[in-house]
Amino acid sequence: MMRSMTGYGNAEFSTKNFTVKVEIKSLNGKFLELNLRTPKVLGEKEVELRQTLQKWLTRGSVLCTVSMERNAGSETMVKVNNALATAYYTALKSLADTLEAPTQDIFRTVVNMPDVLKADEGSLDDEDWAGVLNCAEQAFRKFDEFRLKEGNELSRMLREHNEEILKEIPAITTFESERKDFMKEKLRSSVEEQKEFNSDPNRFEQELMYYLEKLDISEEKNRLISHCNLFKSELKKEGSGKTLGFISQEMGREINTLGSKAGYAPMQEIVIRMKEQLEKIKEQSLNVL
Repeated sequence: MMRSMTGYGNAEFSTKNFTVKVEIKSLNGKFLELNLRTPKVLGEKEVELRQTLQKWLTRGSVLCTVSMERNAGSETMVKVNNALATAYYTALKSLADTLEAPTQDIFRTVVNMPDVLKADEGSLDDEDWAGVLNCAEQAFRKFDEFRLKEGNELSRMLREHNEEILKEIPAITTFESERKDFMKEKLRSSVEEQKEFNSDPNRFEQELMYYLEKLDISEEKNRLISHCNLFKSELKKEGSGKTLGFISQEMGREINTLGSKAGYAPMQEIVIRMKEQLEKIKEQSLNVL
């Protein structure tokens, strides 16, 4: 099934010590670019978590954010930076004495100074780590469900644009006879404008046939039909984003050649409509995983 590269999913899970929240979101990208944001308590497990996520993801610009809060009643150690607190107290006491200012609130001020008191989150136990992985997996499942839903809509739109291009090909064919007559008359008029040139009717017909053969678009039409059919079959496959991009490039080459060879306004109008559909295909294919 087709998946979009754009996705979002989040989950929350509680262990004995922590409430874990994981959020995953992604945007388009040619390759996998994983940005992982984790709290300090997960420091030693960050590499393992990254490796786990990389097994689930293939490509795209992905941001995964993990937050962890201590549950009420769980053991949290508070550390006091004695040296820093003493330095703050001494400096403030000295300043107060110099200025003859009151000193009764110095201790309260010191306690609120940066880095004097720190909560030590400690380290994860096996149950906490299992909870993080569980939460990450739940978030990824929701993230993947989002991508599948978006992918179904992308598949529908791409299929419609592709069918619009296929529908235009018979329209081109209906104008081929008119185009030949138009090109023949155009060439004859050009020859007749050259007063000094006395054209040989037989020679003119030979040159005309050669010229029309060079402008024949049968091969381009057949190749374009083949590319459109291949595009349609790739829509049913998983992970076909890059392949769809390559096929759309080949479709573009054939459509451009049709336009350059046409030389007839009604056919060129059809080619322009094809190009409009192809641009939509190229734009939307960039979001296919």
